[in-house]
Amino acid sequence: MVIIHLGALGAVLRATCLLKPIKRAYPNSQITWVTDAPAQHLLANNPLIDNVYTSSPESIQSLLSYDFDLGYCLDKATKAVGISRQLNIDELKGFSSDSKASILPINQEARELWELGLNDHKKFFVNQKPETQLMTEALGLDYQRDDYLLALTADELNLGFLRRSSWSEQGKYPIIGINTGCSNALPYKKMSVEKNIELVKALYRNFSVRVVLLGGPEDSERNQKIAEMTDAIVSPSRNGIRDGLCSVAACDMIITGDSLGMHMAIALKKHTIAWFGSTCAHEIDLYDRGEKILSRVSCGPCWKRSCDKEVMCHEMLSLKAILLATKDFLAPSHEESSAFEISLDLNLA
Repeated sequence: MVIIHLGALGAVLRATCLLKPIKRAYPNSQITWVTDAPAQHLLANNPLIDNVYTSSPESIQSLLSYDFDLGYCLDKATKAVGISRQLNIDELKGFSSDSKASILPINQEARELWELGLNDHKKFFVNQKPETQLMTEALGLDYQRDDYLLALTADELNLGFLRRSSWSEQGKYPIIGINTGCSNALPYKKMSVEKNIELVKALYRNFSVRVVLLGGPEDSERNQKIAEMTDAIVSPSRNGIRDGLCSVAACDMIITGDSLGMHMAIALKKHTIAWFGSTCAHEIDLYDRGEKILSRVSCGPCWKRSCDKEVMCHEMLSLKAILLATKDFLAPSHEESSAFEISLDLNLA
């Protein structure tokens, strides 16, 4: 069978929750996954995926010689639909299009997910299902709240261990990773440099921890600015997605907006404090390993790529709420230490 799910990066990683339901339904299946580069790196080394191809013309050409009994097209996008039509697929589920290139659900189960894309009120305020459940049910699979599936290699695990040892000063301090960035397509899913600086200083003021700044190449400059004003550690940001996973793996807890970094943390089963402003918190399942913090705005969620508000939703985020969630995570590990006391700065917003 073939899965066609091209992007975005975090969405592709989240869709690995489908692998176990697929294997329950089709135990002897061989799974091929087609995705946009560089998402193929998030699928590498996955024990339930047999082949990973990018959506490049050369890769698609090489797939034309194969026959697939079943295909899943997860993207409500013409590019993914076009690929599904090029391949030799006996039965297709998910999404396709009509003669006018309008995206339509193929099977009845996919209609709910399709309708949410057409109705903002229903998507933002009526639906309470996480995206993982919506996807699973849309493909006619048995939803059992299956987790993401991501596997690190032995070398990657070792690199994560070495970073953890270094950043924690040989296990002396818990490591809090802050994913400071997000996709440039939705810039309001990240806090400002100034807000991040305030958060790092508050964490150091209230807890005996080490703070590591996480992100990709687009976050290098802003992470350096944050580090210059704090004692935060800057993780490598230009070594690729798999190296970034090693940095996330080295942390005990992750603070993040709705981004690839959040999905990495969920996939690696990290305690995750995820904050939301413009996007839908109910669409994310933290699998009981963390807490969601919602920005104090009346206009969210909105999923807008641009905004004319004087104060952005990410600036209305309560740092006090993040500190309280951090306290709840850190306190159990220090219950037997009389020297460890938590005193929150209640003057924080």
